[in-house]
Amino acid sequence: MSLRTQGTTLFSAILVLVATTVVLQLWLLTFSMEALLRGHFSTLVPAAIASTALLAINAGLLRYIFRFDREARRNLMR
Repeated sequence: MSLRTQGTTLFSAILVLVATTVVLQLWLLTFSMEALLRGHFSTLVPAAIASTALLAINAGLLRYIFRFDREARRNLMR
């Protein structure tokens, strides 16, 4: 399997994961706004923690993509 094919497959899989986590974050935002309007303040902190965790996951996936691209370009130069 060529490096380009591996990169395309990797990028597609990570794109699906990022899209899923973004949808989850939008759901958490909707849930948090409804809880805020109803006066249920106890659910806001766990929702914020979960959203922050999803943000960290997305940042880690982005970092992984950049690292893979950098290593792929180094291998092409050799």
